[in-house]
Amino acid sequence: MSNYSAHYVQQRAEASVIIDRDKCIGCDICVQVCPMGILALDKDGKAYMKYDECWYCTPCQTDCPVDAVRVHIPYLVR
Repeated sequence: MSNYSAHYVQQRAEASVIIDRDKCIGCDICVQVCPMGILALDKDGKAYMKYDECWYCTPCQTDCPVDAVRVHIPYLVR
């Protein structure tokens, strides 16, 4: 494991659902369409991933009106 740089390890630990907080308008659509219920709104009204149980089904990404949600699909799942 010592051969891996810190940057590589950080990249591999990336969340499966990434919310751009600057773009998020707090409309709650992503929260409503997620069949796993892994998304929620924080106290500022911004979406966030509260559980790491994503099925990579992408309705949160496709239904977001401001393109604030990105689903990071692992290479082997694609």
